[in-house]
Amino acid sequence: MKKKTSFSSKGQRADIGDLTIYRMLANRYTDAVGPFVFLDHIAPKFQTSRHLRGTGAHPHRGIATLTYLIAGEATHFDSAGNHATVHSGGIQWMKAGSGVLHDETLTADSQTDSKQTHGFQFWINLPAKYKAEKPEYLAIQSHEVPQKNLPNDGGWIKVIAGGYEELIAKIPSYSEQFLYHIQLEAGRDFTISFAENSEVAAFLPTTNVTLNDFEFEAGEFIEFDRAAGEIVIDNPLQEAADILLFGGEPYTEPIVAEGPFVMNSRAEIADAYRDFYGGKYGEINRQNGKV
Repeated sequence: MKKKTSFSSKGQRADIGDLTIYRMLANRYTDAVGPFVFLDHIAPKFQTSRHLRGTGAHPHRGIATLTYLIAGEATHFDSAGNHATVHSGGIQWMKAGSGVLHDETLTADSQTDSKQTHGFQFWINLPAKYKAEKPEYLAIQSHEVPQKNLPNDGGWIKVIAGGYEELIAKIPSYSEQFLYHIQLEAGRDFTISFAENSEVAAFLPTTNVTLNDFEFEAGEFIEFDRAAGEIVIDNPLQEAADILLFGGEPYTEPIVAEGPFVMNSRAEIADAYRDFYGGKYGEINRQNGKV
């Protein structure tokens, strides 16, 4: 049985500096898909300079941030002492836990001739028992991302978070979660199944795609019902199409989000701000790294 569409939506502009950004989640229909409570699409853009302004140092608490690059180079610093740069196809994952400051800068990739930047940032809501843990960070380069070819030379699937068949992502899972990047070749189709009560959404970053017999446009966010079933992806175009699929088990604890913090109560949000303004998240030291 094919899963039914619950709704589809297009994002709101939320530009940061030189980056063109569309905020896809949260939206007017839902605050979460599985553990995912936030998705910004950093739209494709050709950069003429590698000296672009980053997001600026800012705090997080109660979540893990996940930045996935289609193209470009992302440099990360945080107040826990972590520093790394990932390149096109790579991932940055940071568990904010009890509180951390971080800064990211996205530029053209110094390792390729491409001047394009294109990526996504997700926030993964942590279960309450993990929100007070110390911060952690992972830099995952493109060749470390699990990937396999689809049947009949239909394209490929990358596992950014969670697992698919024998592929297991390097990113820790604190609840059932999945984030897949599927590239489907022209004129091909691919079917993927999901269990009962699994929350599932798709995002189409650059091209139109047909999902369960309905055509959706580039830039659309689509959520499906929770019944067990299949999603059949068809690519009617003369070029390859990219699809993100993500979600997981429902987050059953209260969700209270304000600014960069996602907690389980208003009191915890107040504590997060109090600790931030009290300097308890530390400072970012860039002496050991280069932007």
